[in-house]
Amino acid sequence: MLLAAAAAVALVAVVTAVLGRGSGAGGGGTATTSSSSTTSAAALLAGLERAATGAPVDGIECQTTEQVLFHIHAHLAVYVDGRARGIPEGIGIAPPRHEVQTPDGPFVDGGSCYYWLHSHTADGIIHIESPVQRTLTLGNWFDLWGQPLSATQVGPATGPVIAYVNGQRYGGEPRSIPLEAHALIQLDSGRDVPPEPFSFPAGL
Repeated sequence: MLLAAAAAVALVAVVTAVLGRGSGAGGGGTATTSSSSTTSAAALLAGLERAATGAPVDGIECQTTEQVLFHIHAHLAVYVDGRARGIPEGIGIAPPRHEVQTPDGPFVDGGSCYYWLHSHTADGIIHIESPVQRTLTLGNWFDLWGQPLSATQVGPATGPVIAYVNGQRYGGEPRSIPLEAHALIQLDSGRDVPPEPFSFPAGL
């Protein structure tokens, strides 16, 4: 009961943060170059056709309520041949998904279950909400999405993949990038795009 109440409070906070993006509030509440409107308008890197639908993935379970014991957020941006590619909302939220419209675009506010990694919006923000504190990786995220990720492929795009984390070139395998609090992750395929800035909405 307490976990359900906490999850409900967390969901209200997330929706409030999304609705407040255009208010100009301080504390990093607005997106810069990688804004939600820019990302959502870009052609999707891949849809949800191969996304997880409820079975455990990489030991990550899908539960009927969001888990808030360990609750952080990261951001992913993907560029293919120099152009931004969209990340769909609803990754890690099993169908049937319920979606509402906000001034910043669609927001998935429900589904049959929630994985510990999921996205409510199409702005690249990854919600890490786990019942245990553990390090989850970008590889886990792509596995939930049902898309390949390696040093030579990101989703359907093939070729050398350049990764940046918090503005710095990442020298390891892209799958191993840890999803840490407010990590800014950028993957470039086909052309090296300098890291683009992003500010998390207030409350995330």
